[in-house]
Amino acid sequence: MSSYTDRANLKVSPILAEFIESDVLPGLKLEADSFWKSLANVVDDLTPINRRLLTERDDIQAKLDAWNLANKECFDAAAYKSFLYEIGYLVEEGDNFTITTDNVDAEIARQAGAQLVVPTSNARFALNATNARWGSLYDAVYGTDVISEDGGAHKSGPYNRLRGDKVIKFGRDLLDKYFPLSKGSHTDVVSYQIDATCLTATLDNGQSTGLRDQQQCVGFKGDRSSPTSILLLHNGLHVAIEIDPTSPVGRTDKAGVADLTMEAALTAIQDFEDSVAAVDAEDKVGVYRNWLGLMKGDLSETFIKGGKPMTRSLQADLSYKALDGSELRLHGRSLLFCRNVGHLMSNPAVLDSNGDEIQEGIMDAMICVLIAKHDLIGNSDYRNSRTGSVYIVKPKMHGPKEAAFANTLFNRVEDELGLERHTVKIGVMDEERRTTVNLKECIRQVKDRVVFINTGFLDRTGDEIHTSMLLGAMAPKAEIKKQPWISAYEDWNVDIGLECGFSGKAQIGKGMWAMPDEMAEMLQQKGAHPQSGANTAWVPSPNGATLHATHYHETDVFKVQATLKNRARASLDEILTIPLCADPQSLSAEDIQAELDNNAQGILGYVVRWIDHGVGCSKVPDIHNVGLMEDRATLRISSQHIANWLEQGLTDEAQINATFERMAAVVDQQNAGDPDYTPMVGNFASSIAYQAALELCLKGKQQPNGYTEPLLHQYRLKLKAAS
Repeated sequence: MSSYTDRANLKVSPILAEFIESDVLPGLKLEADSFWKSLANVVDDLTPINRRLLTERDDIQAKLDAWNLANKECFDAAAYKSFLYEIGYLVEEGDNFTITTDNVDAEIARQAGAQLVVPTSNARFALNATNARWGSLYDAVYGTDVISEDGGAHKSGPYNRLRGDKVIKFGRDLLDKYFPLSKGSHTDVVSYQIDATCLTATLDNGQSTGLRDQQQCVGFKGDRSSPTSILLLHNGLHVAIEIDPTSPVGRTDKAGVADLTMEAALTAIQDFEDSVAAVDAEDKVGVYRNWLGLMKGDLSETFIKGGKPMTRSLQADLSYKALDGSELRLHGRSLLFCRNVGHLMSNPAVLDSNGDEIQEGIMDAMICVLIAKHDLIGNSDYRNSRTGSVYIVKPKMHGPKEAAFANTLFNRVEDELGLERHTVKIGVMDEERRTTVNLKECIRQVKDRVVFINTGFLDRTGDEIHTSMLLGAMAPKAEIKKQPWISAYEDWNVDIGLECGFSGKAQIGKGMWAMPDEMAEMLQQKGAHPQSGANTAWVPSPNGATLHATHYHETDVFKVQATLKNRARASLDEILTIPLCADPQSLSAEDIQAELDNNAQGILGYVVRWIDHGVGCSKVPDIHNVGLMEDRATLRISSQHIANWLEQGLTDEAQINATFERMAAVVDQQNAGDPDYTPMVGNFASSIAYQAALELCLKGKQQPNGYTEPLLHQYRLKLKAAS
């Protein structure tokens, strides 16, 4: 970036200055000079603290490295734990406490349901996620592998009546399970009506019946004698029976039912971090602009689908009649969080008074909350928070001091922007080992504003590997998933959240289902998340949210949480168990090569899109051509795993180089149909993406806490400068 404009004592990229002054500030009754002075004050005051915390990370890792080297041949778990307390990695727990967060929207505090995470840099995806509050169950089942294509029930081509009948049965089974009739089955219903106080169904034998629990019917559209939509409620989630005998599906249904609309993604995280590639002012403005459109309610995107232009915009609120005839309005969109960048990275969009890049997390906090003021003061027809809150997910924090710093940052943002204390709420991502083992004390630091904790296997494992890089060779990735620390970590997160009073006040979340095409398997497995006491979990798509919603009908999470409050807390000693390979010498040359192939192919498939196209999250085929949702978390674990095996002598640079060259050919072939793709094979020396991917592994040991962002940003900026 060659030019900046002066604002306060900052140097600001002209594109960012223009965006803030021309697009964000109008309507906020805040002068540009005042905002830039506020940003400068926060940068001047908090940057030194931020940088000291980063230095502390490095100091702790250096002490761990030295201890691990000295004790790798005679590791003693008790001595290790004592050492962690000695260096401040572990801190003593204080007295019990209960979080005091107030003004929390119902989607977070009192409802349990799916959560989407989406790159805010992509307007279409951002809109899709926001509008995924409601989803078609019939579409989600018909268009995925939830039902098989056996016997001619294929999903491609025009509407397949055979497949449609299977979808209708799936829907009727769901109604029978969660909204049973007093007698008979929803399969037998030929018509639904709304009486003065209840739902009435006429069966095909002429009998009339109603819901076993008549309070489950809460609203309708159309006439009472022939409603077009019937709104039901179970476990805090709505399901609407859509009736249209003239539709392609409805005319094949004896009751004219055309669909079941599920309340699906209650919340969505608009991501500024892991799923975006934002390395400079141009990129950041793209992210901020879409967040502004969401907060002002005017974001739209026109695209071509099926050869025709389509425009997507925000879904309006839904209006029903309550059974007493009054209006019943339901929120039409997911409640939005935004995930800011963590404490590590800086960004060249703004330079401080010393000419240094400012910390990106500070910039994100100030600008995203400034933008959210449009929602807070009602500058939109589409309200996000009805309680006057701004929800920020804060990732990649290491321990209580860093959580306290986030709290200080949000205090300052509120003060500078004229907001009441604790308007800004925080979601603490439990994805770093030092946060896990001190989770209660991390929560204590933000107890007046916390609304969310969750687990994240991939980043958490990447940090696990880097923390103990010098202690020994890690188990193969598939074996790491079976290690005892993972189940203890998942339970510990729930246990600590419940101890701190999260139930009915805040979300306890679980991580992503990474295979968007494997919805049948998701239905089989992801029901374990609400059963574990988590009142939200991440899904990769609106269809995934609709299907995952069925798990929250299956399980009343708040009843589960009430039971789990009485169990013993998960074992800290198990969490501290390091996932080392039990016998590295037992790994054959073929085992090692297969592991390297798997890691290298995934790394290359993701990095080539990140560097060459600025795509931070996408469905990337793995080595078996199974599409996986990849972001920087998957990259972190894979690159750290190779770096660890290199450090421990299970492989060498020559083998890694040879592996990457072979896997580059695989990735080139997988992308052969993309006209914008630049092959790596034959261009290894000149391919910036290839060089970045390789360096992530060869220099993985030196990366701060094993993060991939510093190298990715360096190489992406290099490519942008060259082009």
